[in-house]
Amino acid sequence: MEKRDAIIFETVLGNIKVFSINEVVVLIKFTNKKVKNSNSEILNKSKHQIKEYLSGNRTVFNINIKFEGSIFQKRVWEQLSLIPYGKTISYLTLSNILKTSPRAIGNACGKNSLLIIIPCHRVISVKGKLTGFSALGGIKTKEKLLQIEATKI
Repeated sequence: MEKRDAIIFETVLGNIKVFSINEVVVLIKFTNKKVKNSNSEILNKSKHQIKEYLSGNRTVFNINIKFEGSIFQKRVWEQLSLIPYGKTISYLTLSNILKTSPRAIGNACGKNSLLIIIPCHRVISVKGKLTGFSALGGIKTKEKLLQIEATKI
């Protein structure tokens, strides 16, 4: 039988929800929902690592995750995972690597269900501007995530 569980916790950027199926994280998102605790080992490990990241004390995650998406989206998210902490890449550069369009990269970023761990916030416009961030808080949240990484390198 499938075991589904969720945790919601407060952070400096607002509440974050982490959802797991059979102790594998499948969703991380910002939420307006109230804090919810869990006894799940993977959810509490995720909470701990995300809080460390947001406080500037973690640059790499070691959480068991599963991508839920199309083959193309998974290719984009795998490429996003290779962007080093504190670095950014343009939609255009990423589209050239994957031989697709910047718009397709943006669409895949918008479908990313594992925010922060799959760092779509590190993708910016070719001119260096912050564009497109579908998470709660939008571009302001993206800017704050990049600021956290810029000050802790």
